[in-house]
Amino acid sequence: MGLSKEREGLIGRLKVRRTREREGLFLVEGIRSTDEALSSGAKLKFAVVSPRLGALRGGGALKVRLARARIDTVEVTDDELAALSDTEAPQGVLAVCPEASHDIGGLPHGGVLVLDGVQDPGNVGTLIRAAAAFGLAGVVALDGTVDPYNPKAVRAAAGAIFRARVVRARWTDVEQPLRARGPILLADMGGKDVASLSPSSDWSLVIGSEGAGPRAAVRDVASERIGVPMPGGAESLNAGVAGAILLYVLTRESPRV
Repeated sequence: MGLSKEREGLIGRLKVRRTREREGLFLVEGIRSTDEALSSGAKLKFAVVSPRLGALRGGGALKVRLARARIDTVEVTDDELAALSDTEAPQGVLAVCPEASHDIGGLPHGGVLVLDGVQDPGNVGTLIRAAAAFGLAGVVALDGTVDPYNPKAVRAAAGAIFRARVVRARWTDVEQPLRARGPILLADMGGKDVASLSPSSDWSLVIGSEGAGPRAAVRDVASERIGVPMPGGAESLNAGVAGAILLYVLTRESPRV
């Protein structure tokens, strides 16, 4: 039996942020991300697969995992999956997954990454991936930041969306909890060399938009502006690269979560 019109319509609607927020669902594409979803215990609503999946490395094993997890899986043609997909070269699998529910008060000890007005979904996904890789307590995506469950951001996160404890919030809702956790550090290419800091374990690092930087309300409460020395003379690094370097240095001595 093929994919129902109802499910086809849902997949299309989940490419829109308002629908994702209303439904509490998002799209997961690709072998690695779907495998991470299963490993995290995410309760996939359903999956759609095509013959191409079996021809790719790890694809056969993923089909077995989907079956063992008793995920409702619908088989379609490669062309049908391509029409549903948000990618140019789909890997033969697409799944509908519920968003995880996290709040700032429930985060464990450790560093927190705060995204303030970061608009490029690739950078958002890269930063979420870095936060998970370096063992941060969580990621806060402030209003004005591209949705971390945007399909492009989810792909760039390469499965880390299921490990990073992502919180979507307004600054007014998280300001006091973040200030209570420890110092608030601003990423700024003109700031102090990050290697000179020895922050407590519960710092927050704010990455702002590449054009305007963090909002004034965030700048007003920041403890320090930190950056990455660039002896090569480049004017700046993009948010994803700069953020990953800063997180690496900040977590070298900090306890991992």
